[in-house]
Amino acid sequence: MAPKSRSYQISATPVTVVGHLLFIALTTLVLVWLLKFREGFALESANKSKIFNLHPFLMVVGFILMAGEGIMAYKAIPDRRDMKVQRSVHLTLQTIALGCGIFGIVVIFKFQKEANIPDMYTLHSWLGMSAVCLFGLQYLLGFFSYVFPGAESYARAAYRPWHTFGGMVIFLLAIATAEMGLLQKFLSLGLLREQEALIVNFIGLLLFLFAVAVGLAVVLPTYY
Repeated sequence: MAPKSRSYQISATPVTVVGHLLFIALTTLVLVWLLKFREGFALESANKSKIFNLHPFLMVVGFILMAGEGIMAYKAIPDRRDMKVQRSVHLTLQTIALGCGIFGIVVIFKFQKEANIPDMYTLHSWLGMSAVCLFGLQYLLGFFSYVFPGAESYARAAYRPWHTFGGMVIFLLAIATAEMGLLQKFLSLGLLREQEALIVNFIGLLLFLFAVAVGLAVVLPTYY
């Protein structure tokens, strides 16, 4: 016998609120880490660390967090009658994420060239490049399927679950890559129990929680 009430079920709406709060907390922690402890940002500087610092900022805040917000857009925006608003927000955030991801890759290549460090020799770099390239492919497939020129309705419907699945796989790949990059930086800086170490560890922890929030938002229904 079917239940008469949905009161026992969980809605995606509070989960997206938690996701937004984690977005704010992560952005704040990343800025505190890079501005207070790592001397800030610069695209051109004799201090090569300032060039490097653009990479974690662009990849964590610009790529991962924006992509996560874009994934949650369909559950965070309460508009059942017209999906154009949701689609526009999703597309805008994913465009920003892709741009930041590409710029983040350019920045790290620039840093490594100027610091005489070899390219693409760590698992972190392999996974990061894979995440950005797959994201770009996913973006193009989604754009030509749903935006311009747009596939037939039956083709869009058939592709939608694969688009959702592919998006989550790429997002989780990006999360794993970021966690690996944080650990790599933690070890290279020789951090132990000082304040900077706590901030880096909390960034990693909150990234995991953000991934959980985004995943739950995708699988849970939204009740109005």
